[in-house]
Amino acid sequence: MPRSTASPPPSEFLAWCQELLSVAGTVRSRRMFGGHGLYVDGLFVAILMRDQLYLKADALSQGRYEDAGCPRFTYASARGTGQLGFYQAPAEALDDPQAMRPWARLALDSALRARASSPPAARRRRRADPPSTPDAR
Repeated sequence: MPRSTASPPPSEFLAWCQELLSVAGTVRSRRMFGGHGLYVDGLFVAILMRDQLYLKADALSQGRYEDAGCPRFTYASARGTGQLGFYQAPAEALDDPQAMRPWARLALDSALRARASSPPAARRRRRADPPSTPDAR
């Protein structure tokens, strides 16, 4: 019997988070680090890890998350505890898409600012083929 190459169905919580964030645009997910990265219109805006939704933040938006009492995304590493620029979504924002709208927009704006401040990717140079040498006979 051939093995199926289809990925397993997304969890209900993943599907719900995609629906919540759809108020900001087209949502896609990718597996990452044992969780999922969520992208709105191609921009990385959220991490879904251990059934928690974390939204992207930057220097301009992190105060809003902190004022709402949202914990920052942390992870264990060989050097101790690390942090990323993502904060847990407020509980009330998980209730319905309209409650998520301002938070999704905040995360999307952070992602847009991050993209605008990054330098363009360096173009890859094609390596020239080595010069051909005539066969020595």
